[in-house]
This record gives sequence, structure tokens and C-alpha cells, in this order.
Amino acid sequence: MLQELDIRDFAIIEKLNIAFQSGMTVLTGETGAGKSIIIDAVGVLAGGRGSQEFIRKGASKMRLQGLFHLPDNAATFAVLDHYGIEHADDDILLQRDLYRTGRNVCRVNGQLVNTTTLKEIGETIVDIHGQNEHQELMHPEKHLALLDEFYKAKVNPQRAKYAQAYDEYMRLNKAYQERMAHAKEWAQRLDMLRFQVDEIEAAQLKPNEESELDSERARLSNFQRITTALQNSYEALAGDAAGTMDHIGGAMNELQQITPLDHAYQELADNVQTAYYTLQDAASELLRQADLMEWDEGRLDEIEKRLELIQQLKRKYGDSIAQILNYYAKIKAELEQMVATEDNEDQLAEQVAQAKQTLLDLGQQLSKTRQQGAKKISQAIHQQLAALYMEKTVFSVHFKATSTVHFYPTGLDDVEFYIQTNPGEAAGPLAKIASGGELSRMMLALKTIFTRSQGITSIIFDEVDTGVSGRVAQAIADKISAIARFSQVLCITHLPQVAAMSDQHFFIRKQISGQRTKTTLTRLEPAQRVDELARMLSGTAITKLTREHASELLKLAAAEKKRLREAVTPA
Repeated sequence: MLQELDIRDFAIIEKLNIAFQSGMTVLTGETGAGKSIIIDAVGVLAGGRGSQEFIRKGASKMRLQGLFHLPDNAATFAVLDHYGIEHADDDILLQRDLYRTGRNVCRVNGQLVNTTTLKEIGETIVDIHGQNEHQELMHPEKHLALLDEFYKAKVNPQRAKYAQAYDEYMRLNKAYQERMAHAKEWAQRLDMLRFQVDEIEAAQLKPNEESELDSERARLSNFQRITTALQNSYEALAGDAAGTMDHIGGAMNELQQITPLDHAYQELADNVQTAYYTLQDAASELLRQADLMEWDEGRLDEIEKRLELIQQLKRKYGDSIAQILNYYAKIKAELEQMVATEDNEDQLAEQVAQAKQTLLDLGQQLSKTRQQGAKKISQAIHQQLAALYMEKTVFSVHFKATSTVHFYPTGLDDVEFYIQTNPGEAAGPLAKIASGGELSRMMLALKTIFTRSQGITSIIFDEVDTGVSGRVAQAIADKISAIARFSQVLCITHLPQVAAMSDQHFFIRKQISGQRTKTTLTRLEPAQRVDELARMLSGTAITKLTREHASELLKLAAAEKKRLREAVTPA
């Protein structure tokens, strides 16, 4: 239930804080006082469309906050868990700030969310119905969901099996249709993949091969230059004519004889000794490298051809051997999959046929169950309509017949609610035949049936009783009060019969202070309720007679609420 609503700079409301109770709450007041603005605020808070027009003139932003208390089994908690939003207790705090710049800041329990997430969460908490907003009834595509919700204990298990079979059939059929529709392209793709795989496999590429070949080609291309440099370097260091190592060795021996005389000489001797052995190692390595050098003109030709092959493959398949090998792994996997599909084309066709038959069987079972549910929901709605003085109205669930079977994600059925408002007339689509008042009563009948199962904690009726009076008005008041036994109900009304049935009554007025208009809200005490009901009854001056009538209306309402409580209380 909505426990507290805080509104800042929303439309003509500068600042308003409302504490709500469970049960049925009504908001009354003169036309234009701002009753619907409060409902609009709740709708925007629950993820409805936000607009800069909602921001009060002169303010830079508007802020809405709502504290909701939810039952332990509320569907909201599953949505919160899905988005990783913490909820330590059963209270949920929604907040939404809308700036003139267009920026939206939404929070759930202090955690930032986007408007889509806020709306998804809000839809599990608040259900708003306005005079012209009977969405489920006015949109036939939503009627199937209402039927399934009513009969969900038997429908849901079958629908889950059907959905699983539907996904499998669609997957197999898509693969088969693509295979058959693109047979030529498939064959061309298969040939190309085979050629590319064979070409890359034949090359037997190795990682880092190109850099190694470049180095070897450089050595063979500069064979004479390298050989001469190695030999000359060796002769300069260790050749018989040079005597370089002998001279350095002599210097090393001379310095070692004077090292005891001064520490500086020791350091010089060490440096010369290090240089001597380093050069000895270098001379050995020069000799070894020179011995390794071997001219092979055939090998150089092989390297040139190999590098040219690698360049050709790089132009086709990648900028490096690594990219070529990655591409090879990818196309080889695709080739194997295509070959497997090619080999089992007949098997795939058989799998599609089997999946289709399974789906048809499950769909027919689901349709049969829904038809059973249609009879039961019709009976339940007739009982509710009779209490709303629509006892002659015939409600039915129309299953649209087609010459061919259509597999929908939800089953085989395309349903629409039909009504017959007067005996002797033909039944027709509810959305086209029903008047505004009839839609209001039909919606109340459905809400009465679904209140317990849907788990919505707050249901808001915005002048859904417009256009009715007398005994129908009282019947609507009774139905709204009955709904309030299971869910919190907030109701804007102009009917005294509805207002009298409330558990909490707020009066809304519009005041002009200076150059600004603002909305104020007052919770009415018992005596004030009598005066407000008297005003609603008379429409002009409040008289002794209208007060007596209002008091009588409250007494009758109290008796009816007691009867309703006893009717839903287990014996």
C-alpha cells in the first residue's frame, strides 16, 4: 500500500505531503481543484511519462517521493532482485526528480535506475484506472492475458510447456527454412569455405615463421658481407699478425704486479682483465659464427618463394600469420557445421515435422483448458455484473476461428471479449459496443475478480464512476469497497455514494495566494465528512435536510462495509 506521498513543485502543487491508510481512500473537491493532479503525480512516480509541463512555474525541477509497504509475497521483490536492488524490509521508496533541462533522476530504495526499470517496478505496485483508460478492455490483444490470469493455476503449467516447445520449433524451422531458401548461396559458401580451408592448410603456416624467414633471407642475401666482417673482426682480435690479445694480456700482467701498491691500480687491473676475457669470448663467438656461415643459393630461392606465398595469404585472409590462423579456425568451424547440416538435411526436416506436431498437440491442450476457463470467467463476471445492475448483459470469450493453424508465442488462440448488452441483439466486441458507463462497470467486475490474484498493492480509480447515478452509483461504490478489502484503493469521485463508503476521506481545494495558485489537502473528520457529502448531494447550499441525508448515507455505508468485511472473513 502507499503509506506516504510527498510532492514538490508538481503542476500547481508547491508542497504536499499525504499519509495514506489501508482500505479505501477518496479524494473529493470542486472541479479543477487538483484531484487528478495527485493521481498524475502517483502515475509519474510509478514510471509514467514525465514532461517538463509538470514542473511548477518558477521551479527548476519537480520531486516526487512515495513510500510503499508491500506484502511478503509481492511480485515487486522478484523484480528488485532481478535488478540487484536491495530491500531489507517490506518498505519500498520510489523517488523521481524531473528537471527543466529534461534530465530524469529515478531512485528505488536510494539506488539509481532508469525510467524503464522504474516503470517495470511501478507496474507491480500501482494500478491506475481513469475514466478513459480501460486499457485491458479497450485493447483486444490484452484479453488473452486476462483470461490466462483468471485461470492461471491450470493454464500456466501448460503455457510454459507450450512456450518451450514453441522456442524449439522456431529454432529448428528457422534453420531449415534458411537452408532451403538459400540453397544456391549455401552451396557457393560451402565451396568457398572448402577452398579457403584447403589453401591455408596446404601452406602449413607457423607462428613467427615470417620474421624467422626474413632474418634468414637477410643473412643469405648479405652472405659475403657478413662473412668478411666476421673474418676481419676475428683477425683484428686474435689473428697471428694482429697480436691484439697478446698486447692486452701483457698489459693485464703488468698491472697485476703493481696492484699491491695502490687501490687505484687494482681497479685498473680488474677493468683490463675483464676486457681481456670479454674480447676472448667475442673472438671465439666470431670464429664460431664464421664457421656456421654456409652459402646455399637454393635455400635463398626457397625462402623468397615461401615469403611470397605468405604475402599472398595475407592479402586474402589477414595482416599477419596470427590473423590468418585465427581466420582459418573460424571458417573451419563454420565449414564443419555446414557439412554436418548438409549431411542431416533430411533429419532436420523430420525434426521440424516432429517439433511442429508436438507444438500443435500442446497448443490444442492449452486451447481446451482456456475454453474451460472462458466458461468459468463468464460465470464469475455475470455474477459481478448482476450486482452492478447489468444482469441482462451477456459476457463471453470469443475464440477467433481460422482456416489455418497459427502458432503464436502464447498458443494457438486469438481471443476477444464479447458482450450482448440487450436481449435480442447480437453479441459483439466489448471494445466497440460497450458505453463508457458499461466499461466502467465491466472493469470493476474484472477488478473484483482479479484483485486477490494480481497482487497489486494500490489500485487508483480516477472518476471511473462518471456518468452513473442512483442505484448503479451505489453498486459501484460497493464494488470499489469490496476491492479495498484486498488492496488499497485511492479513488477520485463526484458521487456521494462512493465517498460515503471510504475509510479515509480527503478534501482538495484550490487557493489563490498573491499571484499564484496552489492546491491544499485536508483529511476530513466525521463532522466534516457530513458537510462534504451534503455539498456533493446538494451541489449548492448545505441545508439541514442535506446534512441529514448525508448522515444517513454514512450510516448505510458503515453497515454495508461491515457486511462486506464479514463476507470475506473466514468463519
